[in-house]
Amino acid sequence: MKIFKFGGASVKDAQGFRNVVDIIRRHATTPTLVVVSALGKTTNRLEELATAFFEGNAEKAGELFAAVREGHRAILHELMPDDHAEFSVETEKLFGRLEHYLQQEPSDNFDFEYDQIVSFGELFSTRMLSAYLEKLHVSHEWLDARRLVRTDNHYREGAVDWAKTERKIQKHLQEHYPNGVDRLLLTQGFIAGTPEKFSITLGREGSDYSAAIFAHALHAESVTIWKDVEGLLNADPKFIPDAVRLERIPYREAIELAYYGASVIHPKTIKPLQNKNIPLYVKSFLHPEGPGSVIHSFKEYQSVPCFIRKTNQVLLSIFSKDFSFIAEENLSTIFALFALFNVKINVMQNSAISFSVCVDAKSTLPQLIEELQTEFAVRYNENVELLSIRHYAEDSLAPFVKGRKVMMEQRSRSMLQVVLK
Repeated sequence: MKIFKFGGASVKDAQGFRNVVDIIRRHATTPTLVVVSALGKTTNRLEELATAFFEGNAEKAGELFAAVREGHRAILHELMPDDHAEFSVETEKLFGRLEHYLQQEPSDNFDFEYDQIVSFGELFSTRMLSAYLEKLHVSHEWLDARRLVRTDNHYREGAVDWAKTERKIQKHLQEHYPNGVDRLLLTQGFIAGTPEKFSITLGREGSDYSAAIFAHALHAESVTIWKDVEGLLNADPKFIPDAVRLERIPYREAIELAYYGASVIHPKTIKPLQNKNIPLYVKSFLHPEGPGSVIHSFKEYQSVPCFIRKTNQVLLSIFSKDFSFIAEENLSTIFALFALFNVKINVMQNSAISFSVCVDAKSTLPQLIEELQTEFAVRYNENVELLSIRHYAEDSLAPFVKGRKVMMEQRSRSMLQVVLK
């Protein structure tokens, strides 16, 4: 069994759907499970919808819902201009379910409401792809990931119950395909189900992780992530135009790059694959015949400097109010608060009476700062940039700091990180 994963950029319009089907027909020549994200930018719109619904803004929620529905319908109409109504029945049912949900009163748990609404994005996209495959007479089965991937109740970032998930996935295949899978399987990324059978998400951009979950459960031959780049590059080409493709990357190197913010791979993707020695291919859906990159258990690796840029960062400096040391007891309190408000630390540094961190700007940050200020003095700088350079050379940093203020710098044997204003 092979696993293919297509992100939102690959299904952002009708031509994207046609291209995905073309890749499936040409490259899914053995049993394949396809994992698909929501259409490009749909998750952002559904996040706005979830907020409007939770805040009781029915007018705005109605406008956002209508825009999402019409955007999806337009693509279906372009794909199947003469008979889209015949093949889009399941998609229309989903629109009806979401519309009905929005007519109810929200609970007092925003994260729960977020997951119930945002999870529709992947359901829409996979039902649309299923309809198009059906029209083209491509034999396949649509699977509901919420019935197969089981997590806890930590909404917006569910923790996978690996034993239950593996049992459910394997049981489904054994019951429906006792003689082996004889058709294409199609399912959703990013979403799963709780023990109470509510929808839950796996963390933003979590569709790569979903592909790894299914691969792990199925002991897959390989995973291929189809992106809009030629493979895993040593930098974002929008940031460094002459970025180069990394051909063969060991698991350990890939997980370091993902952890520090390389956007091509979700940070949680590597571990489930490494645990079962499953290779991960990163290829371009724009140039599917290209060599791409492969992540596997390589022993040798020719390292090159890799540049990871994270913008819209906030630098927090936390001080003790009474000049006591920022030591184990204080750090324990600080880390507990970061975990409570789900704020990930991208780099940290401490002195005798201060502790500084660089974090993503996110909605829970003001609450975290307010809570920290009950015990500590807090200063912060918004709109800073974090630059991480893996396998840096002595002159690697120079082009990026000219005319800019270095607010924090940290070096290890293989990693250099600077916060820039």
